[in-house]
Amino acid sequence: MRTLKLIAPLVLLLGGCATAEQAAPANTPKAATSGASTGVAIPDSAVGRKLTWYLGALAALPIPEEQINQHFAPSFLKQVPAAQINEVSATLQGLKVVEIQRATETDLVTVVQSGANKAKLTIAVDPTGKIAGLFVAPSDTPTPASWGEIDNRLAVLPPSSFLAAGEDCEPVHGVAADEVRPLGSMFKLYVLGAVAQEVKAGRLAWDDELTVTDEKKSLPSGELQDRPDGTKVPVKEAAKLMISISDNTATDLLIDRVGKPAVEGVIRAWSSHADRNIPLLTTRELFVLKGADYPKYAEAYLRASDKRAYLEDTVDRVPAGQVKPWDTPREVNTIEWFGSPTDMCRALVSLNGLGGAELNEIMGANDAGLGLNQQQWPTVWFKGGSEPGVLTLGYLAKSDQGKTSVVVVEATDAKKAIPEMAAATEYLALIRGAFGLLRG
Repeated sequence: MRTLKLIAPLVLLLGGCATAEQAAPANTPKAATSGASTGVAIPDSAVGRKLTWYLGALAALPIPEEQINQHFAPSFLKQVPAAQINEVSATLQGLKVVEIQRATETDLVTVVQSGANKAKLTIAVDPTGKIAGLFVAPSDTPTPASWGEIDNRLAVLPPSSFLAAGEDCEPVHGVAADEVRPLGSMFKLYVLGAVAQEVKAGRLAWDDELTVTDEKKSLPSGELQDRPDGTKVPVKEAAKLMISISDNTATDLLIDRVGKPAVEGVIRAWSSHADRNIPLLTTRELFVLKGADYPKYAEAYLRASDKRAYLEDTVDRVPAGQVKPWDTPREVNTIEWFGSPTDMCRALVSLNGLGGAELNEIMGANDAGLGLNQQQWPTVWFKGGSEPGVLTLGYLAKSDQGKTSVVVVEATDAKKAIPEMAAATEYLALIRGAFGLLRG
């Protein structure tokens, strides 16, 4: 099933000689003892232990299916079955970690080496400690050293809008920064905003429980759709899943709890293009519109004079099992969630203004492999999104000098799918360069 997450779980280590990006060692949790396939100590954390296991498993392929089921999250295995994990892992034998670029309890960004080849390996675990993301990409993508170089490299990528700004969201540098584009799962910043406002107002608590029900389950990405009907999930856990692994069922449960009007109110306050997002779509509704008997429901929705009623009376009654995957762009400029880089900067800054350790934990759980120097940028927030023809990445980071900076990239191609791996790798390099230029 096509997901709304940033990048696919597992990709091949690309060949070719490369030089690792320079970064000071990160402040990491207590280190585990180095193993045979490790050049530096791997943190003794939930995610570090999984990386240590995986590197060891590469020396004894194939990995038995029972071990794969034990160590990988069900949401991962739905997209990458055991046979494919072993197939790809066969190309990664001999890896050793030569640098830790960023480390938290739930994700690691490392530089790995096999022979003369170096690459960046990012691994993330879910709240149960199982592997929810594993991304290996070339480490030789150069970081731009000027705004002009960023512009030149953006020009050869899919049509993109770009913003680099401070916390006032006034462009330090921008390319079509006010142009409205589809957001993919970056819209979940608005959902988190509504949740955080309800918590601040005392109408909701982070430890309040949501109930997973079959009628509220969406489709992957995520893991809550795999939990039994009636499962209780704390609001904080659902919010963290929504942001860190873009859990769609968690998103819809939170929308259901706070109500669509609350989320729409946040969008009106934070976005200059709120009308493009009202009525608000749940993730399940978007899946049905684009994936169930397409284009039947999509066309009827676009024609409907009362779109909210059509969603409630028709779309919400379509079983999720009728949704079929799609791999080319569908209605990306008409049925989506929308905003400009400036809108999303305001969303990130507004969330930051709400404050609280919970929001920092939720938003800082996964940097999607950006790998900023952790000593220079001790706080990094991320949310991105994708579907065929859409790729978005939004970051807020606080420097060791106390400066808050935001970088947002939004790319759209209504005619063909964006080559996600190659594009994401290049966009991440441009974003790293932008943060370096913003820091000065």
